[in-house]
Amino acid sequence: MSGFPWAAFAVGLGAAALASLAVMLATFALALVKGVHRIVDSAWGLAFAAVAATSCALAATQGHGDPARRALVTALTVAWGLRLAVHIAWRGRGHGEDPRYARLLAKAGGGSAGRAWYALRMVYLLQAALVWLVSLPVQAACYAPEALGPAAVAGALVWAVGLAFEAVGDRQLHVFKADPANRGRIMDRGLWAWTRHPNYFGDFLVWWGLWLLACTSVPVAAATVVSPLVMTFLLTAGSGKALLERHLADRPGYADYRARTSGFVPRPPRR
Repeated sequence: MSGFPWAAFAVGLGAAALASLAVMLATFALALVKGVHRIVDSAWGLAFAAVAATSCALAATQGHGDPARRALVTALTVAWGLRLAVHIAWRGRGHGEDPRYARLLAKAGGGSAGRAWYALRMVYLLQAALVWLVSLPVQAACYAPEALGPAAVAGALVWAVGLAFEAVGDRQLHVFKADPANRGRIMDRGLWAWTRHPNYFGDFLVWWGLWLLACTSVPVAAATVVSPLVMTFLLTAGSGKALLERHLADRPGYADYRARTSGFVPRPPRR
């Protein structure tokens, strides 16, 4: 095969959108039954896994894409998405509504029906669209006909470092919070001594790594670079780092921690 199959890819874009939407709508229905919208955070990772699996299956059925690249990008995306979904679900077990969603839904009028419609529009449909947009490199990589090369190897390595950073950071934070002696204290050990957000930095690497897996030509790379750029914005200035730090700003010791620790890219802590 030679040349990127743009027409078939367009069909795949539609299928991926439907997969993302299906996960979010199913999660919305479950949230209404449970009365808690925080479960959408777990659905975020599941939606990416669903998009990757759908794109992989459709591209294979259409006869497009290099099988090794298709399998690799799907496996990496599903592994990242499932790990994230399980971690968030485990972390949130036994808790009530997330304060973020409680504040958001407080803006809605019209009783329970109005809040449900507001949540559908402002949380679930928005996240479905973001999953579709951010996953463009994964979708494109499933259709790329070129065999794996240096860019793909580099992408897989960047992905691996990112996943390790994210998983280790999450584990270190879990162990820290599980110790009653640390109640009210700021986590500033391990990876958290090098960056205030090792999990977000890990996500950043994961999605730039997956973009490298789609970089089989200049047009494909240019068409999908918007995805890691959007994810970078979300992690640093959107719903990630910026939002969390506003919430933590008044916590005792956080100002000192912020002064000595990098906000995103890891570096040795200041003395």
